This record gives sequence, structure tokens and C-alpha cells, in this order.
Amino acid sequence: MSSYFFYGTLRHLPLLNLVLGEDPTRDPDGPRAGLVHAQLAGFRLAWAKGQSFPVAVAEPDAVTEGVLVSGLTAPQLARLDYFMTGFGFAPERVEVETDEGAAATLTYLPRDARWHPGAAYHHDSWLDRHAKLEIAAAAEAMRHYGQVDAAQMAGRFHAIRTRAQARLNAQAQAPVATLRGDAPDVTVLDDRLPYADFFAVEEYRLSVPRHDGGGEIEMDRAVFVSGDAATVLPYDPVRDCVLLVEQFRAGPFARGDRNPMVLEPVAGRVDPGETPEDCARREALEEAGLELGTLHEVARYYPSPGAKSEYLYSYVALADLPESAMGVHGLLGETEDIRTHVISFARLMDLIGSGEASTAPLLITAAWLARERGRLRAG
Repeated sequence: MSSYFFYGTLRHLPLLNLVLGEDPTRDPDGPRAGLVHAQLAGFRLAWAKGQSFPVAVAEPDAVTEGVLVSGLTAPQLARLDYFMTGFGFAPERVEVETDEGAAATLTYLPRDARWHPGAAYHHDSWLDRHAKLEIAAAAEAMRHYGQVDAAQMAGRFHAIRTRAQARLNAQAQAPVATLRGDAPDVTVLDDRLPYADFFAVEEYRLSVPRHDGGGEIEMDRAVFVSGDAATVLPYDPVRDCVLLVEQFRAGPFARGDRNPMVLEPVAGRVDPGETPEDCARREALEEAGLELGTLHEVARYYPSPGAKSEYLYSYVALADLPESAMGVHGLLGETEDIRTHVISFARLMDLIGSGEASTAPLLITAAWLARERGRLRAG
């Protein structure tokens, strides 16, 4: 058994317990054998630039607060090493001070120049702004343990955090039930994660109560899991025109569509910590070079709930759309090659009628615009 000094995010016991693989039903805030408060002299904590965790920076007169945990088992240490080494941290021998005196131990410190220190780290700020998301993300990250190596897991972590943010968004929404029944007591009998990268596939064996109260139905289901996304259709009420984007889409290609070039609204994944509205504005700049005016919410919805967790926030945005707004855009780093079209509202409806425009977000948004267009044009 070994002891480790934990600072920053891992001094938060719910996160530490999850990484170590301890019983999730135990009280994370309750007393823990082998844990004492400790201080590490000669280091200060700074936010890693652009990240939601700190790095320890050597500084002679600084002191870093944390906890010393002893009695860690070999399986726990293997899980801990998996989580930390993937992000470029390695164990180093240090000496910490406890109420009972000095203690030799190990702690994880940055082993390369991957992370650059920024502003001073404040643990209370992390608890308020990041803790829920990072715990949710770590829960999926540790499901990769034993399936992919640590570097692969870390390389997927942005996508993991995006899916975690979607789960938090879902939990924060108050369910509306005026026609449908109350939320059923679903039992997860088994679950697997056979694939995870930019998207994930989760397989479940579930027990779901019957509508008539006559017992339960056991079912096997596979779900394509992704983060939430925002779509926005820019509309110029003066010119009565809209902007569409055209790009290759792998979904129609995989189905065998003879033309997998798709006409859509501007769209993109909602990044961790980002609002859907901010996402819509960011994507409009990236995909169309366009600054948006007022956003009007169209709907929030599951486009294909039988097999996909994806949840969309769709908007119409007021915008200035001269013909010069047409062009080729996209981020090469995200392998985007996007052409924009500025067309009249009448032409949009013709495209929908002919089937050339055939994506659900565009059809739903166009229906909303057809209803609200007069109001928007009247100002």
C-alpha cells in the first residue's frame, strides 16, 4: 500500500473516490480512513491555461494545501495512474507537512510542457464552476480504463466533457408532463461502452415498467450518444432571405444517398460550459463568417429519440444577408469545407417542397419561420 498527496481537483473526495473506483454509494463527504490535511511547501497552484484544472508551479516561498491519503491499494493506484498519466502528470517523491509532522509521500506533477500556468488557482472557484462537469466527465473517462490506453482516453476528453455537459443539461431541465405519464423507475441491469471517440455507443439491458402496471419489460437497447447541439437559420427580414450552409455529411453517405451534400442551417456542438445561444453565434462566425443579431428560439427537441441521445436547440437569427455573404468557410482543423447560400424565403420553401432540403432542423425551423415571418418583417 502507498500514500499520495492530492492537491487541486483531486483533493475533492467525490472526484477522487470515482477515479479510485470506490463504491459510489459511500458518502464522499464522510470520514475516510487514512486521510489527513497536509501542505506541500515550495509549490503554488495556477490554472492550466485554457483548462479547468491546476498545475503545480515551483516557487520557493509558496505552500499548496491538500490531503494526504494512505493505504491505497495496487488496483486503486493503477486507476489513479491511468487517469493522471494520460494528461501528462507523473508521480514524484515529495515531503509534506501534517499535524503529526513531516511525511514522505508521492504526488503527481506535470512531466512535460503541455500545460502552461495561468492565473492563480482558487479551489472554491473550481467547486462552483467546474466540479459537477469534471466529475461527470471523469465517470465516463474511467469507463475507458482497461479498454484503451491513457493517451487515447485523454485525447478523447473534450468529446467526453461535451457528452458530460449534455447529461448535466438534461438533469437540470424540469420535466413537463401534462399528457405523458410520470418518469418511470427504470432499472439498468447491465451497460457497456463498446465504442467511444467523437461520439459514443452505449449498450443497455433495461427493465422498464409497463403502462398498465402489469410488471416490467426487459429490453436491450443501443444508443448513439453525443453532446447537445445548436442550429441557427440566419434570416434577413428586409431582403426576406435566409442563409443555408452546404457540406458533405457522413450520415447520408453511409445510408447510400447518391448525393451526400446536404443543405442545413448553421449548426455545431455546444461546448462544455457554453450556452446554446453562444454556440449558435460562434458557429455562425466559423461556418459563415457572420455576426448574428437577435436570436429567436424555435424549439428544443430530440431529433431521433429511439436511438440517439442528441438534443437540439434551434434558432432563427436576424442578420444582414447581402449576396456577398455567400462564400466558402469552415475550420480546416475540424475538417470543415462549407459553402454558404443566400436565397429567398420562397426559394427555401421550394427546396423543402422538392425534397432537396431534407434535414429535420431545417424543416422544423422553416415551419417556425413561415409562421413568424410576417411579425419579424414588421419589426
